[in-house]
Amino acid sequence: MSSTATPRVGHLIGGETSAADVRAVHDPGKLDEVVAEVAVGTADDVDRAVRTAHAAFAGWSATPVAERVQKVFQAADVLAASAEELAPQLVREHGGVLWEAQTDFGLGTGILQHTASLAEEFFTPVTFDDEQSTISVEKVPRGVAAAIVPWNMPVVLTMMKLAPALTTGNTLVLKPSPFAPAALTLALQKMAEVFPPGVINVVHGEGDVGAALCSHPLVRKVGFTGGTETAQKVIGATADTIKNVTLELGGNDPAIVLDDADIDATLDRMLKGVYTRTGQICFAVKRIYLPRSIYQRFADAMCQRVDEYAVGHGLDPESSFGPLNNEAQYKKVLDLLDKTRNSSANLVELGRKVDPSTWDNGYYVLPHVVRDTEHTAPISCQEQFGPVVPLIAYDDEQQVVDWANDSDYGLGSSVWTSNPDRGFAMARRIHAGSTFINTHSFESLDPRMPFGGIKQSGIGREFGAAGMTAYVEEHSIHHLK
Repeated sequence: MSSTATPRVGHLIGGETSAADVRAVHDPGKLDEVVAEVAVGTADDVDRAVRTAHAAFAGWSATPVAERVQKVFQAADVLAASAEELAPQLVREHGGVLWEAQTDFGLGTGILQHTASLAEEFFTPVTFDDEQSTISVEKVPRGVAAAIVPWNMPVVLTMMKLAPALTTGNTLVLKPSPFAPAALTLALQKMAEVFPPGVINVVHGEGDVGAALCSHPLVRKVGFTGGTETAQKVIGATADTIKNVTLELGGNDPAIVLDDADIDATLDRMLKGVYTRTGQICFAVKRIYLPRSIYQRFADAMCQRVDEYAVGHGLDPESSFGPLNNEAQYKKVLDLLDKTRNSSANLVELGRKVDPSTWDNGYYVLPHVVRDTEHTAPISCQEQFGPVVPLIAYDDEQQVVDWANDSDYGLGSSVWTSNPDRGFAMARRIHAGSTFINTHSFESLDPRMPFGGIKQSGIGREFGAAGMTAYVEEHSIHHLK
């Protein structure tokens, strides 16, 4: 796809695309450019998609596991092959830089492949046979699964739902984010051709479409990634029909630097987890805790490095990172920066503009480091979801553990140390779904480890057998001899 093409992207229902009405999607780095025209969905579109998926479920769930696995592997190949064409389109929708969009496709491909590789063993029944009884505990798919995904890493976040859903025999109806819908849907259209019609369906729209999808009586599973406020609406919409839900939500991830950490080696890895995707990652480093004894040296070294970043359009190879994705997030980050600037903290603006002449035509924000702030400051207590991070000094390990755990969130976390044993000991004291040692970025993710949060960071886990379990029911069969 050329950079000047403007795709018209419809719903995908039963292998057919449709769009009665469309809306424009704008480039967050070039606000005067329309990069796609995307269908506007309704509750009727949702009903049609769900009923189509429900009709396809009988045949797909009866397909032998080995055949389903083969098709998921084929779909992974299709997704990988689409990256070269669609990654630039994704950049123009979500505002990331090109390598971030390429990483999104690569991670999504890996999730499909890894999940498919587990399926046959996963479906092996657990049996008990003695003089009195024969018992078989078997896994069966739930039915129609709904997936609702955000704009920040839409490909991999979709595959974290699609892979376990389809591999275990469910059918899928997906609602993409209105802020990054086109590249993802174009990839799904290609992937859908691998499967029988109705196995993969896509309906575009706003919150009303999501509500209709979550409340539909034929939907038996909902997988959602997004904000906590929206998750509360998802739970409410699923309550009447008692659906199974998996929620992967926001975080306020602490990074705890211990006094034996190598500052340069720590920054080499840590900064990838702070400013990648302009800080708009659920498990990005959101607050950094430093021993008071090394605070100034670490802060100085970090600011020196961050000052080398260049902010510009994601397709400009000079850009370290791109704009924020949308106006609401842009205003939220600017408001947070203003409040921090007017506090007792030292807000340090760093980096440079790749092209100052186009700065006002996008949601651009330079990187910031907040020095000399407190654990209780607003900048430290919330998910910033932007290119800003606070540095907080601590006095002893018990204090920093208490501070790290003093949050309504509990998604990711990290410990930085030259002593792995000390790192593991500290990690076990942190309340989070994941704790990484000497890493906290995309490199930290491994499909062999379940991913998800505690407290208001989510319900359930994704990746691997844990993620697949969320898409099946256990059926116990007992023969009394």
